[in-house]
Amino acid sequence: MKILVTGGAGYIGSHTVVELAQAGYEPVIVDNFSNSATSVLDGLRAILGHDVTCHRIDCGNAEALHQVFKAEGNIQGVIHFAAFKAVGESVQKPLAYFDNNVGSLLTLLEVMKDEGVTNLVFSSSCTVYGIPDQLPVTEATPTKPASSPYGRTKQMCEDIVHDTSGAADNTLHTILLRYFNPIGAHESARIGELPLGTPNNLVPFITQTAAGIREKLTIFGNDYDTPDGTNVRDYIHVVDLAKAHIAAVQRLLDRRASDIVETFNVGTGHGNSVLEVVKTFEEATGQKLNYSIGPRRVGDVPAIYADATKAAEVLGFKTTTSLRDSLASAWKWQLALGK
Repeated sequence: MKILVTGGAGYIGSHTVVELAQAGYEPVIVDNFSNSATSVLDGLRAILGHDVTCHRIDCGNAEALHQVFKAEGNIQGVIHFAAFKAVGESVQKPLAYFDNNVGSLLTLLEVMKDEGVTNLVFSSSCTVYGIPDQLPVTEATPTKPASSPYGRTKQMCEDIVHDTSGAADNTLHTILLRYFNPIGAHESARIGELPLGTPNNLVPFITQTAAGIREKLTIFGNDYDTPDGTNVRDYIHVVDLAKAHIAAVQRLLDRRASDIVETFNVGTGHGNSVLEVVKTFEEATGQKLNYSIGPRRVGDVPAIYADATKAAEVLGFKTTTSLRDSLASAWKWQLALGK
């Protein structure tokens, strides 16, 4: 049973491809490699023992997408990861984010409709909640104005899915997964987070600093209304996150969804501050980090973490990997890159 994975060579996408294959599905990757490396395909081959089909196209190219659907045949569903994803960069390049993130979804939905593919798992984000009034956030927490263009693209995409599902000629069934902060790497250290250029996320910046690639880590602000003044996030191991997609795909294919669009938070249900992550990394790896405090970064939310109850009770998904083990796996991946 084939599942199309857009952005399947990316960080979360590649780990989900592994979990799909190991669950008995046949993943088909679509990726333009604008923010990923072809070496990921070698890592997938090493883990799975075989090549994964990959089409190097842009999701904004409707004709190319049609060709993929026709060439593959029998695609039963789509997991849509393909998007620009850096909060800070989105503040600097908002038009590029709106064009790519919203535009690619519009194109994909049109092509899926034409090709008669009705199952979609959409990669959403906790950024849709904006700066929440209460923590943890549940799926019923009101979405407030997003703090960045990236967050606004995810809000827009969710709205597009809901509006499309409400149309008279709709056949689309969707699960929206609102991610929190994925970290870590596959246990094999053959795939992991592979930022091109300067990392935008905390953990690869930590590992690159520990490896001597970066001179120091800058923590953006220590004057937030949090226990130690630094941002608080819900850090989930990427393999745990990938497994949530398998549960979502199976729920769609089994037609067990209670509504035509369902939404789930995918997190651990626990928040950790940036300083806690730094100290846990040092404890897990024995590496001392050179870090300093800098000014706040535009677009950052002070604190957010998930209420993961619905995912556990309805989707049957729970995280299993600790923060310490997640950070240790990230360091193992960084060491493998160094070799």
